Amino acid sequence: MTTARDLALVVLGRTAGPAVGRGDLALALAGAEAVDLLTCGALTLEGDSMVPGPRMATGDRLLDRALDSLDRSEPHETVGDWLWRRGGALASAYAEDLEEAGLLASPRGRGWHPRPDRSAPADSPEWRGAEERVASGEPVLAALTAVLGAGEAPADAGESLGDAVVTVLAAVGDAVTELEAVRLRRDVEGSAFDNIWRG
Repeated sequence: MTTARDLALVVLGRTAGPAVGRGDLALALAGAEAVDLLTCGALTLEGDSMVPGPRMATGDRLLDRALDSLDRSEPHETVGDWLWRRGGALASAYAEDLEEAGLLASPRGRGWHPRPDRSAPADSPEWRGAEERVASGEPVLAALTAVLGAGEAPADAGESLGDAVVTVLAAVGDAVTELEAVRLRRDVEGSAFDNIWRG
C-alpha cells in the first residue's frame, strides 16, 4: 500500500467527524503521491521544483500514472502547481480503485461518495495496516490527515522527514488553505448576489 492509498482508505472510510471535501482530499492525495515518488527515488526536489528521476514501475497503477504525469521539461513544475494539476479528479480515482479492489464498500455504486452515503472500509489487512499507520503517528500520514482535519498534527515531524518531504507537506497545507479561501470568497460573493436580488 502506498501513502496515497492509505490516506484514501483512512479518509474515505471515516464514519465519524466532519466530512472531508473532495478538493481537499485530491490535493492531499497528490501530495502523498509526491512523497511516495520521492521515497522510491523516482523524484527529487530542487527547492520546490519537481525533478523527475528515471522512469520505473512502482508496482501501483495510480502511482505509475502520477510518475507519468510529471513534467520532464525545464523549467520544472513547482510542487504547488503539480498538486493543483494532478489533484483534479484524484479523490474519485482513488475511491473507485479501492472499491474495485474490494477495500471500500459504498452503498451507492462506484466513485466519490461524500457522506451521508458513508463508504465503509472492508475489514482487510490493507485497512488494518492503514489504521495502524495512523495510530502509530507515522509523520507523513499524520501530517496529511491533520491538514484535512481528520487527525492530529504530529509533533516535530519535520526533524525526521527531510527537507523534500517537508516541502511537499507544506505545499499541501498551503493549497488546502488556498482552496478554503476560494470557497469562502465564493460564498461571500454568492450571498452578496442573493442580497442584490432580494433588495
